[in-house]
Amino acid sequence: MTNNDRRTFLKTMAASMIAPAAVSATGLSESTARLQSTEHQRSNVLLMICDDLGYGDLGCYGSQIPTPNLDRMAAEGTRCMHYNSTHPICSASRAALLTGRYAPRSHTPGALFPHATTGMAKEEQTLANLFKEAGHQTHAIGKWHLGDEPGYTPLDRGFDTYYGVCCSDDMQPLALMRNATTLEVDADRDELTPRYTEEALQVLEQAGKQPFFLYCAYSYPHDPARGSKAFKGRSQFGDVGDAIEEIDWSVGKLLDALEKNGHARDTIVIFTSDHGPWFQGSPGKTRKGSTFEGGVRVPFPHSLAWTDSCNYRVSQMDRHLNILPTLSTWCGLSSPRLPLDGFDASPVLLHRETAPAKPVLYFTPTDNNTVHCIRSGSWKLRVAQSDGQIYINDRPGSKQNYMLAKPELYNLEADPTEAYDVAKKYPEIAERLQSQLEREISTFPAEVQQAYASLKNNIASITTPPGAAPRIVTGKLPAWAWEPDDRR
Repeated sequence: MTNNDRRTFLKTMAASMIAPAAVSATGLSESTARLQSTEHQRSNVLLMICDDLGYGDLGCYGSQIPTPNLDRMAAEGTRCMHYNSTHPICSASRAALLTGRYAPRSHTPGALFPHATTGMAKEEQTLANLFKEAGHQTHAIGKWHLGDEPGYTPLDRGFDTYYGVCCSDDMQPLALMRNATTLEVDADRDELTPRYTEEALQVLEQAGKQPFFLYCAYSYPHDPARGSKAFKGRSQFGDVGDAIEEIDWSVGKLLDALEKNGHARDTIVIFTSDHGPWFQGSPGKTRKGSTFEGGVRVPFPHSLAWTDSCNYRVSQMDRHLNILPTLSTWCGLSSPRLPLDGFDASPVLLHRETAPAKPVLYFTPTDNNTVHCIRSGSWKLRVAQSDGQIYINDRPGSKQNYMLAKPELYNLEADPTEAYDVAKKYPEIAERLQSQLEREISTFPAEVQQAYASLKNNIASITTPPGAAPRIVTGKLPAWAWEPDDRR
């Protein structure tokens, strides 16, 4: 599609979207009524997700790593500036994205390992299930990580075809699969990105009039990041930079294929990451495995050819939990059987309206059932912390969680790195969030409620400084140490 064709199409669609529309008796918002009156209910969807890509690793989010194709996608579409995954570890975050429900509800652990005997609960419905019911072709390419045993594979979760690996690139064996057939017992890790790209291009080439849902999950830049021979040493940023440049190249190839095959006008394109980066990458405060922003804040550019949202920056907080309900509205999918934790974000993403005031919870990666934080809008209340959480302290491997004697409050709009606890200044906000958390926890499975009850009986020392790993000493401080009265 030429630039002139695109501009003409955008003007036509924009006019249809702002035309007056009656709000139905069912209570649909004006935004949703306008959306449902347009003719894109059977749109194609290309959903791309990286493994361990940091919030600041793309040029359109401030990186010096060249990502021209993703930058172009953001410029032609919408870029979310405060977008969060739902969990700071791989399997749990992907389960939440594909179901619109917290991982503890689907009993998905933080990270599944090869030949795990379980996976995401079988009663869960995924985006692929809903798209398949609506008549779409459904394809999964790349890293799955939600179970590799019968009953838990992509073919069991609504996908018509699958090509990729079931676990992370640092696990072995890493079998390359096509549907249920093993192509390589241990995949060539250097060639994963171009292989995924070639497979995705074939799907787009063969797509006819039947709409499609293509889920493309890149294995990188997860450690140890790899670039193929064509990209190895190409960037000025080492292996991670090489991997990110190759992913951007891949995105460019897929965008070009959509235009070449006549699907650019009717395809929703989304790009994101499962959570923050591991050892290398640009995360913000802390990294993967942490419930601080660096563990969960991710890039989220998307492009909708049927809207007039060119170079639109969304400043309101959004999250992976909202992908399923939002795509359900945009593509006319049926509602899943189980209650959702996400909501339709169309008012925010399309019509620049205010998002519903629905809080989001963050669970520790150490056991996936213990809550650490609650966020509502720009406010985040930290009520608990692990004493062995990755990157935060010197006790790696510990699975002990402690309730903070004094919850910490952060304003992420003014303080995105969570550097300044303001609970003393805004006690009423801290109390409101604490009450919301209590109500939310009561809706979770028994093991989550039990974990919260245990947490209340395991309180860290009141001398724990804000933002620090919990102190667990209860005796006297060393003779040289001084603490203000309000920490004793």
